[in-house]
Amino acid sequence: MAHTIRVRAIANGDTVQVQSLIQHPMDSGFVKDSAGKLIPPHYIEVVTFAAGNKTVFTAFWGPAVSKDPYLKFSFKGAKKGDTLTISWVDNKGMHDSTTAPIM
Repeated sequence: MAHTIRVRAIANGDTVQVQSLIQHPMDSGFVKDSAGKLIPPHYIEVVTFAAGNKTVFTAFWGPAVSKDPYLKFSFKGAKKGDTLTISWVDNKGMHDSTTAPIM
């Protein structure tokens, strides 16, 4: 699977600001296709961000999150040069993960 996650993490003092974009259809299961059939639900359930071995952010999502979700947050406890690990799992068992340096 090609990487579906784009991320940028920038340290500013003792705070790290993270911006991420995940490519995913996030189908709710309530929308119909052009033939009038319901598109089956297909959405991300869990997104996790970790710096080092410590989880710094976890999101539990459902079908109400929009296509290609964008996420922005800040945390403390990491510094420039550390590695941020991002991963997600969806309701069909698909998953992806990537790492990014904290700049």
